[in-house]
Amino acid sequence: MSACLCLPCYKKKEGSSAAAAKQSIDPPTSSLLQKPTHSPLPPSKGMDAVERLKSGFEQFKASIYDKKPELFEPLKAGQAPKYMVFACADSRVCPSVTLGLQPGEAFTIRNIAAMVPPYDKNRYTGIGSAIEYAVCALKVEVLVVIGHSKCGGIKALMSHQDGAADNFHFVEDWVRIGFIAKKKVQKEHAAVPFDDQCSVLEKEAVNVSLDNLLTYPWVKEGVAQGTLKLVGGHYNFVDGEFLTWEK
Repeated sequence: MSACLCLPCYKKKEGSSAAAAKQSIDPPTSSLLQKPTHSPLPPSKGMDAVERLKSGFEQFKASIYDKKPELFEPLKAGQAPKYMVFACADSRVCPSVTLGLQPGEAFTIRNIAAMVPPYDKNRYTGIGSAIEYAVCALKVEVLVVIGHSKCGGIKALMSHQDGAADNFHFVEDWVRIGFIAKKKVQKEHAAVPFDDQCSVLEKEAVNVSLDNLLTYPWVKEGVAQGTLKLVGGHYNFVDGEFLTWEK
């Protein structure tokens, strides 16, 4: 079952990135994490970085915090979020902004490509502890994994050659969490261009993360008992669309 929510579309200017979009199926992974070539967007433009943070908080406090005591006063006593959201660390896809989530509504984890690793007491304990706390202590009801368009982590996974040396200390090892999804895309969509393969992988990697969530005993138990729901999502900021599906 799926639903589509159309969001406002903000198109950026076409430039040198158009040529990069026409790369072969094996573009260099060094393109990942490169600084954007376009100018910084407002409101940071022309403002000291620290002052930008201060002014941002002042605006938030004056226009939101001070005007909504009914929202913030209860949060002083504790939190009871309904959602746990896994989203990419990409600066273009903040889930609180794109989904209109209010403070106290979602316990959020953001990392490269919104990956959820399988249960392992010796690796990825930061993610494991967050899932355990959200499910067992906060009693969240919905676990949501959200992929997105133009994801650099997904591009790194799709372009990395098996057996090749890593270009980063951590990135390639992390995105290999989605290796099964990559192999599926390569098998089922071998004839399509690289960018289209990445678009498919953005969603297939979400499904792998949803499967990995079920390896956590308290998540598996919650789903079996009907107290937890697993939801996949994909935010396309190019076309202004948000797609959801249930596991």
